[in-house]
Amino acid sequence: MTPRARPQTHICPNCNGIASAAITLGGRDRHGHLRIITANCPACHGTGTTRRTTRTREGARA
Repeated sequence: MTPRARPQTHICPNCNGIASAAITLGGRDRHGHLRIITANCPACHGTGTTRRTTRTREGARA
């Protein structure tokens, strides 16, 4: 029996699959830590894919 092929994931065209980025705000707080924010892709909301690829099995019993 041959292995089943996995469905291809749909990579977000806006961020090319790299959905989150850490950006420094330029400076440090009073404890000496860098001030960092996380920016997520507005199209995929930080997931990197455009939609979920779920399939229902044909002939599956409920």
